[in-house]
Amino acid sequence: MQAQVKSQNIAVFGGAHIDRRGRISGATAPGASNPGAWFEEAGGGGFNAARNLARLGHRVTMISPRGGDPAGGTVAAAAEAAGVIDRPFTFLDRKTPSYTAILENDGNLVIALADMDLYTLFTPRRLQQRATREILAASELVLMDANLPQETLAALIGTAAKFCPLRAGIAVSPAKVVRYRDCLDGLDFLFMNEAEARALTGTEAATAEEWPLLLRSAGLSGGVVTRGGRAAVAFDLEGACLATPPALSALADVTGAGDALASGFLAARLAGADLSSCLRFGMAAAVITLHSPFAASDEMSQDMLEQVLQLVPETEMLS
Repeated sequence: MQAQVKSQNIAVFGGAHIDRRGRISGATAPGASNPGAWFEEAGGGGFNAARNLARLGHRVTMISPRGGDPAGGTVAAAAEAAGVIDRPFTFLDRKTPSYTAILENDGNLVIALADMDLYTLFTPRRLQQRATREILAASELVLMDANLPQETLAALIGTAAKFCPLRAGIAVSPAKVVRYRDCLDGLDFLFMNEAEARALTGTEAATAEEWPLLLRSAGLSGGVVTRGGRAAVAFDLEGACLATPPALSALADVTGAGDALASGFLAARLAGADLSSCLRFGMAAAVITLHSPFAASDEMSQDMLEQVLQLVPETEMLS
């Protein structure tokens, strides 16, 4: 299926901070010093998705708290490079949030530390500012991540429901996804991995096919649950489907792959694609990111997405 791209207005609220990743050179030795190397870039679930969506041809505005430090300047430069319209709330006396991860040699995550206190200052009242409401009113899609406080997510979803035809969220982590629990019915889609789905529902699914029923019972009308290299499941009000990611010989870095999947999926949805096609486009975007050392690949484009789509297997529809 060839997605027809029409540039649309998208508002993204959430994480836009510094990612620091240390990659272990050899076999991981827990509890010991491991040789490796550090890499630093701008990141954040919402910001990764914002950059991907801008590179896919959309007009994307990013709204997020920012510190008045050099790290904040790094984030601003990354937004400009990707074509994202940057509209931060800047706190001059605070530091920009950061995410520090340790990766195994194959790119998989060992452990991470999130220093995100600044996001607690993004309170619901900031959504009442005239400029923010104008951005919401002009957007076809509002995308958020769970770096924001619970009350802010609820207020954002409630406000966006008055203006925006499509509302979506990124889970971020098992600890943070529960912030959506009281406002799931206002989301059209939530993107999560299995650990985040378990945290949200308080339930373990024996198979991927069980997740749509469990998540619908929790109040969610649509979403995607990824399972690493195993089949992912997507569902909406009309049905559900499974797709298995293509086998990859090597991973550059897993950071940002879930954000990319959300980006590809939502870009296809904005183009009018059905659930099956959306999931395949999401997987293609994730593959592009998995082959990149960056959390938001600078090779992301509609042409590249169409090429990589050929590697993604067809979906299996669920009854």
